[in-house]
Amino acid sequence: MNEGGTSLNWEAPALVLSAVPYGESDLIVHVFTRSYGVVHGLVRGGASRKQIASWQVGTLIAARWKARLERQLGTLTGEVVRISAANLLNAPLGLAMLISICAIADGALPERDPFPDLFDDTVAVLLSLSDDPIGAEKSGMALLLRWEMALLGDIGFSPDLSCCAVTGAKEDLVFVSPRTGRAVSREGAGTWASRLLPLPCLFTDSTISGTPDDWRDGLRLTGHFLAREAFGQLHRPMPAARIRLIDRISTLCEREGDFG
Repeated sequence: MNEGGTSLNWEAPALVLSAVPYGESDLIVHVFTRSYGVVHGLVRGGASRKQIASWQVGTLIAARWKARLERQLGTLTGEVVRISAANLLNAPLGLAMLISICAIADGALPERDPFPDLFDDTVAVLLSLSDDPIGAEKSGMALLLRWEMALLGDIGFSPDLSCCAVTGAKEDLVFVSPRTGRAVSREGAGTWASRLLPLPCLFTDSTISGTPDDWRDGLRLTGHFLAREAFGQLHRPMPAARIRLIDRISTLCEREGDFG
C-alpha cells in the first residue's frame, strides 16, 4: 500500500486536475503529483487574467506547495511546463477525454496518497492526446480505457482478464463478470451472456484501438467498477465529465449505425 503524507514544503511536477473560484480572485486547485499524490492548494490571484491560463485542467506545471501545518490547506504556486487542453480545442472528443481523465483522477484517488506509476501514465496519456489531436479522435479512447483499468488496479481492484473464470480458457474472452471482475469466454458464458459485461478486444490486445462500439462497451465496463470500487466507496457520484464522455461516444455509435 502506498504511504501517504505530504511535506510542509515541496516542489514537484504536477498535473492540474481541477480549479474552482475561491473569493474574488483566488482559486482552490487540485493537482496530481508523483511523490505526494493528489494535493489541494490555495492559489492566490489564480483567477486573475495573468494567472488563469496556468491553472487550466490538464496543464503540467512546476508546482510549489507550502503549509504551516501538515493537514492544512497549503498555498500553491506554479510555472507552466506544458498546456494540453488548448491544443485540443479543435478536437472536441480528445478534449472530452482529457477532462474526463482529470475528473476521474481527482475524484477517485485519495488525497495525499502517492501513485507514482499512475502519475507517469496519466502524464503520458495527456501528452499523447495533446501532441496529436487528430490521432486523439481515432485512438485516444483506447489509451483512456487502459488508463482507467490501470487506475482500478492501483486503488485495489484489478479485473482479471487472464483466463476464463468458468473454463480456464485463455482464448475468445469476450465478457467480464460484473460481480467478480473476471473474464469469461464465449463458451463459458453460455446462457448467462446477457448478464455479463462485454469485453472489448482492446483490453486484451494492446495493438488495437477499437471502434466506437468497443469504446462504448469499454466505458461501460470500467465505469461499472469505477462506480462500485472507487466512487461508491467514497459515496460520490461518477463525475459529470465522465458521463458526458459516454454520452458522446453513444451518440457517435448511433451516427455510425445510421450510415453503416
